[in-house]
Amino acid sequence: MAKAIHTMIRVLDVDRSIDFYDKAFGLKVADHFDFESFALVYLRNDENDFEVELTLNKERSEPYSHGDGYGHVAVCVDDCASEHKRMADLGMSPTDVKEFNRDGALMARFFFVQDPDGYKIEVLERHGRFR
Repeated sequence: MAKAIHTMIRVLDVDRSIDFYDKAFGLKVADHFDFESFALVYLRNDENDFEVELTLNKERSEPYSHGDGYGHVAVCVDDCASEHKRMADLGMSPTDVKEFNRDGALMARFFFVQDPDGYKIEVLERHGRFR
């Protein structure tokens, strides 16, 4: 059986991205590999071993295009409202908190925030299948 281990995103400013993911989600640098033309930085926290891999192509100066195929990465938190307020207070401009209901019951409570390179991150409250 396969185990998901990381998702990779391309960034223009690795320090700016490290700062964002630390402040937003408590992700810290687990490994950093510097090569002549690129660098790989792996971020994770103590809650799990799934990582975000930041890839910096050193010659790149233009923002990456996400096209119309990119979706999002999702994380779960204990309390959407408090995380939303915390991120708003940090100037991260999260979207409004939304709720999905199904058959009269809460299915999901969530909001989105974007990282410095425009990648969307869904922040879901721990509930039901999102734990």
